[in-house]
Amino acid sequence: MWAHSMTVRDYQDLIDRGWRRSGRYVYKPVMNQTCCPQYTIRCRSLQFQPSKSHKKVLKKMLKFLAKGEISKGNCEDEPMEPSMEDAVAGDMALINKLDLQCDLKKLGDNLKESLEREVKKKGKSTKKEESDEFIQSQDKNEELGSGEPSHAVDVHTAPKPGKGADLSKPPCRKAKEIRKERKRLKLMQQSPAGGPEGFQAPREPKTKPNQPKSLEELIFESLPEDASHKLEVRLVPVSFEDPEFKTSLSQSFSLYVKYQMAIHQDPPEECGKTEFTGFLCTSPLEPENPPNGPDCGYGSFHQQYWLDGKIIAVGVIDILPYCVSSVYLYYDPDYSFLSLGVYSALREIAFTRQLHEKASQLSYYYMGFYIHSCPKMRYKGHYRPSDLLCPETYVWVPIEQCLPSLENSKYCRFNQDPEAADEGRSRDPDRLQVLYKKAILPYGVFKQQQREPGEEAAVLQYASLVGQACSERMLLFRN
Repeated sequence: MWAHSMTVRDYQDLIDRGWRRSGRYVYKPVMNQTCCPQYTIRCRSLQFQPSKSHKKVLKKMLKFLAKGEISKGNCEDEPMEPSMEDAVAGDMALINKLDLQCDLKKLGDNLKESLEREVKKKGKSTKKEESDEFIQSQDKNEELGSGEPSHAVDVHTAPKPGKGADLSKPPCRKAKEIRKERKRLKLMQQSPAGGPEGFQAPREPKTKPNQPKSLEELIFESLPEDASHKLEVRLVPVSFEDPEFKTSLSQSFSLYVKYQMAIHQDPPEECGKTEFTGFLCTSPLEPENPPNGPDCGYGSFHQQYWLDGKIIAVGVIDILPYCVSSVYLYYDPDYSFLSLGVYSALREIAFTRQLHEKASQLSYYYMGFYIHSCPKMRYKGHYRPSDLLCPETYVWVPIEQCLPSLENSKYCRFNQDPEAADEGRSRDPDRLQVLYKKAILPYGVFKQQQREPGEEAAVLQYASLVGQACSERMLLFRN
């Protein structure tokens, strides 16, 4: 549909029903028919932790700004795309963490028994062989749950063949590990509690491990006074009446043309000023600046990345009541070595967290559509924790719960409750608002005046797609 004018509240409700905008053009994929279903994805920015590859990108930028160092490596092809190795590692770690819950008491009991057998130098290994994945996930959960270094409790790998191993004896372990376990057993026996809770209490005080740096600390790490480069990010409203937007428009447009031709191989005739302004500089969203909202207000904006006085990237975003919605990013291909797609996404997540401090409801970062059936488009799923929108009931489901279903079928209903329905569905189409001949009419009144074939079917389809709330607030133009 074409949106002449739209409130930020209405657009927030629409994207929570699977809609997206491109300029004033607002669209919704037909999920159960398209070859590549596009699922709305959002990142829970307040809980976001940068991955190993994210940190590498941020450190690469800091080194470039501080010393002018240019890291060698492959340039990214897609915005926000981390390395495949880190993506796979991150997925496995998250699945291990979420799917295998740790029972601390049981682990403590198992550990105590294991220590006693080791100290008394007797007993046989009675556990069956376990897979490497189980050992890894059990170690991981123990580490997360207890705060102690990880140990494989009562789970041993079989000795390698041909080494003369005596299967009647417990498997050999490193002396350092044995000494640590003896020390814990001694502390546990000295404790009056005597149980798994008791052995943790009398631990010798030790310095806490270094806490990982937050996203903000990594982004805004101080630079030396003689830094080689200066980077500034400016938030500019998308408005031809805004002086800052107008003065930077020519430079921003030139950057767009360079990006489209180099990265997407668009011919020059498809990168004209009309296409640019219609795609990225016009928005149906009406700016709002309520007292309980962020200082910049709600609406459409350009985040301009200025390096040493020139624009090298522009992130097009919408600031809505509950989220920052990423619309598009274009950047100077000469700076691809900085992984500007990943860097800008991390900056936008940090920006969302900053806005949350003033507007408490605003806490999500919407990344557009996640397309699992296209491997090149799965990179958005690497920003965790994130959720996918169920295409039938419009509830949010953690992405790790969706991935097994998506491996089996392109189109999936993520809501596992078979009785659940779309709570926001159109229940009373007659209350839908119509703009007809400069008058606002309920559809129940309008349909008595019109005789066009197919009119009712089109209006009812619109009502079902936008939901009851938006159908009563938005005006459907009829000619």
